[in-house]
Amino acid sequence: MGRCKVGGRRCVAIVVLVLLGALIAPAGGVSAAPSWAPASTAPIHPGVEVTTEIGACTSNFIFYDNDDIFIGQAAHCTTTGTAESLDGCEAPSLPLGTHVQVGGATQPGTLVYNSWLTMQERGEADPDACFYNDLALIRLDPADAGLVNPSVPHWGGPTGINVTGTPANESVYSYGNSPLRLGLELLSPKVGFSQGDRGAGWSHTALVVTPGIPGDSGSAFLDREGRALGVLSTVEIAVPGGLTNGIGDIARELHYMRSTVPALAEVELAHGTEPFNPNQLPLGPLPILEGLLEGLGL
Repeated sequence: MGRCKVGGRRCVAIVVLVLLGALIAPAGGVSAAPSWAPASTAPIHPGVEVTTEIGACTSNFIFYDNDDIFIGQAAHCTTTGTAESLDGCEAPSLPLGTHVQVGGATQPGTLVYNSWLTMQERGEADPDACFYNDLALIRLDPADAGLVNPSVPHWGGPTGINVTGTPANESVYSYGNSPLRLGLELLSPKVGFSQGDRGAGWSHTALVVTPGIPGDSGSAFLDREGRALGVLSTVEIAVPGGLTNGIGDIARELHYMRSTVPALAEVELAHGTEPFNPNQLPLGPLPILEGLLEGLGL
């Protein structure tokens, strides 16, 4: 199994889902939501590509507090370690303050949180947190604040945060943006089925019919009600019907960040402006083939 970054030194392994309601409450007051750009024209949204010298990944959700707007990615997307560096409490990473190119933005964003760096600074000893806590935040430049919409392409939402988990065989939804798809958006929407959680609730496995591939790492996952479920952290084994993906539980990851980094204690997940619509199946073989041919100019 492996992490899912393109162009870097690793394509990793990990993560997913579920929890208890207490885990998602911000430590401070409630921040006022920004005014969002229309979903139909906003160039910055969940699923845009985020790139550093290490490689390219896919962003997940939009976050905000009273001062800033952030876009999420997987922590492992900025690791400088090897493919064997799977432990977030040990693997080296680019430092906070690193500039990150964000798709659709006019200015680079700034890496302001990395769960791996935070766990290392704190001397985290929980092996489940070390292996599955895989979230980073990029602060967007204020010049780009008017270019953002928090809706997940194709599916809509998120409608909130999942805090109860997903039973086996319950549907999950995602949207990837791997450079390996050559920009073909027809291949980006993904649907899968929960296979249960692991890692004391830090991680969940999903059988994904149109699986996340290298470069999709960090993608947002939604549950059947459109709630934010987790962050794509791993591409794992092939099984009949698709590949399994590891998804980091966003509720636990946010709680860890808020409780350990005072400056980010009031960061909240932004709800989508577009209604969640799960009644859109990923495209079948014929439309996908037509899209590939069109993209190749054939």
